Amino acid sequence: MKINIFIYLFFFSIFVNAQQIAILKYQGGGDWYANPTALPNLINFTNTYTKTSIEKDPQTVSLNDNALFNYPIIFITGHGNIFFNSEDSETLRNYLTSGGFLHISDNYGLDKYIRRELKKVFPTSELQEIPLNHPIYNQTFSFPKGLPKIHEHDKKKPQGFGLFHNGRLVLFYDYESDLNDGWEDSPVHNNPKKTREKALKMGANIIEYAFKH
Repeated sequence: MKINIFIYLFFFSIFVNAQQIAILKYQGGGDWYANPTALPNLINFTNTYTKTSIEKDPQTVSLNDNALFNYPIIFITGHGNIFFNSEDSETLRNYLTSGGFLHISDNYGLDKYIRRELKKVFPTSELQEIPLNHPIYNQTFSFPKGLPKIHEHDKKKPQGFGLFHNGRLVLFYDYESDLNDGWEDSPVHNNPKKTREKALKMGANIIEYAFKH
């Protein structure tokens, strides 16, 4: 039986202040589990430099799990297909419009699928490029030129896209940047130290912004 949205909101109201984050395990066959060292490294960096107290081990949650509403922030990444059925779409919409926040990191191959699925979640909304003066680029760390380029995909510029609900940014999508790669242990992609630092700083900004809004 589908749990009433008011129960969802009850769960969320209890846990909204908890500093926990989770990775979304989605349907469709894509590797939702990609970049396993990324979030633990980002959590450690964020706790160190922005005075958060996030639990060091990120959790895994799916859209049919009531625990979803325990987490103020959830993350999506992967290289392949992602699929939301009608109940998934409704649940994710309820989560985001109730105060939750979603960060999507574009690993190569995810873009065409995630754009398709987001239309199920917010059929009348379009992804908007986030302006450079938006607070998400100006938290503890400043990014006056916007989203940093971390990993090369198609020689396109990095762009930060978002979806808004009643004026609140509920979703941030880093496109052609691949912040997740920069969060991973340094030997995984052999990114220069400065590149990894930019990725971690931008990731920390996203978390800091989400906790404040």
